[in-house]
Formats: sequence, C-alpha cells, structure tokens
Amino acid sequence: MVEYIRYAVEERVATITLDRADRANAQNEPFLQQLNEAWEKAAADESVRVILLRAEGKHFSAGHDVSAEAIRDGSFNRIRETIPERGLLGIHEWEAKHYLGYSKRWRDIPKPSIAAVQGACIAGGLLLAWPCDLIIAADDARFSDPVVLMGIGGVEYHGHTWELGPRKAKEMLFTAKPINAHEAERRGMVNRVVPRAELDAEALALAREIAQMHPHALAMAKRAVNQTLDIMGQSAALQSCFDIHQLGHASAYGQTGEFIVAGMDKVKSHS
Repeated sequence: MVEYIRYAVEERVATITLDRADRANAQNEPFLQQLNEAWEKAAADESVRVILLRAEGKHFSAGHDVSAEAIRDGSFNRIRETIPERGLLGIHEWEAKHYLGYSKRWRDIPKPSIAAVQGACIAGGLLLAWPCDLIIAADDARFSDPVVLMGIGGVEYHGHTWELGPRKAKEMLFTAKPINAHEAERRGMVNRVVPRAELDAEALALAREIAQMHPHALAMAKRAVNQTLDIMGQSAALQSCFDIHQLGHASAYGQTGEFIVAGMDKVKSHS
C-alpha cells in the first residue's frame, strides 16, 4: 500500500506529515484514512501533548482528489450504482464520515493542534487546516474554496463564517478567489505569518512551547473555547451546512447526472 502520511513523535509533539507532494497533497480515500489513523494514534498516545500537522512540497493541499483515477479507484463508482435503490444517501453517508466526520473528530481531539500551511490550501485542504486549534501560515500561503464553480455552495465543513466573518466568507465563496496569508491573519483565521523558509521551525517551536504545559490544563482550555463555540451554535451550523452541501450534489446530479456540474480545470483557474 502506498503511504501518503508520515508520523513521528519527539519531545511530546506528534508530527503528522502530508506526503503526497507529487499530487499537491490531493486527498484520495487512502490518504484520508491514513490521515485519520495518524490523528487517532496521536490522540491515544499519552506521551503526546501537541499535534503538529504539516505538508511536504510546494502546497499544503489541493483538496479532494477528483481525478479520473481517484474516482475509478474510490467509492464513488460503487455509490453511483446504489442510486436507483437508495437515491443520493450513499454519497451523503460517505461524505458524512470521511469529510465532515473526520474534520469534526480532529477538531474535538482534546490536545492542542497546529497546522503549518504553505502554498495552496484549496477547498478540501481547508478541512485539514480549519479543525486545528492554531494555524501558522507561510507568507506564500493562500486559502480558497472555489466549489461554487462546481455547482456546490462550499466545502463539506463550513468553517468560513466562523473563521472569516460573514461578509468575507460570502466574498470568498461568491468570487471563488483565494485569500492570502496576511489577509487571513488580519481576519483571525491565521495566528501568525512567517517566511516560507521558517515555517517548519516556527511551527515546531510553538508546538514544543505548548507541550511544556500541563496536559489536563491544555485539554480543559481547549474544551472551554470549543464548548463556547458550540454554545454559540458552531456544531449545529456545521451539520446544517453539510446538509446544504448535499443539496448541491442533488442539484448537480439532477442537471448533469454527475455529483458536480463542472470539472477541475475551471476550479484550478481560480485557485
């Protein structure tokens, strides 16, 4: 089996590395499964106090792998065969587990997590970065969700409004244009911006600094903030927006017989 994810622990920090640089860390089904296994491993290891998510290559992640190869080898062809009997329930169930479900699980792991983001973080890439508690961005990082071009109202994990505020979230979605690292920092989505050459060192130094803190205190601090967000409605909103996303698939299927209305060529031109 091809290994897409690397995992290492040192000085109380678990480092999870996205290692599919030749495909800009696009996420196929084995990639997501391996990534979730790494997160669960870090969650279960009592010696780990902080989780650091980083990526090899020029880009953090180009998002979901919707190449012909990934579709052929993944679950979507099988799901398509179930439509006459089950309607679009199959895609709803699959995305609920692998997209929304994984991202919510990573968000709620009771250990601080840091994403170190460089280059493009497109659509499904946001589902990897946004669940992390802190984001350190290289000065060349850019964040985008061009899924409106595919006939869908945004990716499966709607962090946009929470991360950017409602008006900037709408602009991001309506125009399909990326937000650069400095704008993301001004909006509070990114904690700090550093030169690209210093990204890994800065993120690791922060992880090691936090790892010196008491693990129970860290877990309770994280719970306090996440619980506050949930009281404000974040978890319910994420689920509601996921259901809206599924309506987009239904609309696309009704128009084209496919789960999206446009190919990746159009999306890439806006990323």
